[in-house]
Amino acid sequence: MTEHKRRPLPHDFHPPVPSFTVTSEDITEGATLKDAQVQSEGNTSPELSWSGFPAETKSFAVTCFDPDAPTGSGFWHWVVFDIPASVTQLPAGAGSGDFAGLPEGAVQVRNDYGEPGFVGAAPPPDDGPHRYVFTVYAVDEDKLSVGPDATPAVVGFNLRFHALARAQLIGEYEIPARG
Repeated sequence: MTEHKRRPLPHDFHPPVPSFTVTSEDITEGATLKDAQVQSEGNTSPELSWSGFPAETKSFAVTCFDPDAPTGSGFWHWVVFDIPASVTQLPAGAGSGDFAGLPEGAVQVRNDYGEPGFVGAAPPPDDGPHRYVFTVYAVDEDKLSVGPDATPAVVGFNLRFHALARAQLIGEYEIPARG
């Protein structure tokens, strides 16, 4: 197996904020992702539910990031924001590129494959386990001041300054060496 170093999580570089709770019918903390969340299998965004966020929350953002991708900068699998504060759950498949499972007004930007919506886990063979960090941000604005053509990095930059609290759930996935 290739020597694999775990990289910091994306919000390790952000100011500390309170946490709240995110749960999923599809992801268990620290466990292997189900086939539905793998690119070559189901390529389906997981169900996510959250609670315990600050009362002053005006909207939410959800991201999925692989800090262990061999890129030097990680890999964004999903970025959606401007989710109304009244929404506390996204169904499985909400991250499809057609916005079918997202609430009205939510914005999805392109993932690092260049497509809007969720793209499942696809680490290189023999690269060790990769972490897929699903983060829900409680945001202090109804709308972030970025549009659908923003990059995940620009959305992350804005979330750094507008996150009231954060919740995360981490699943793992690896592909063994071929042969």
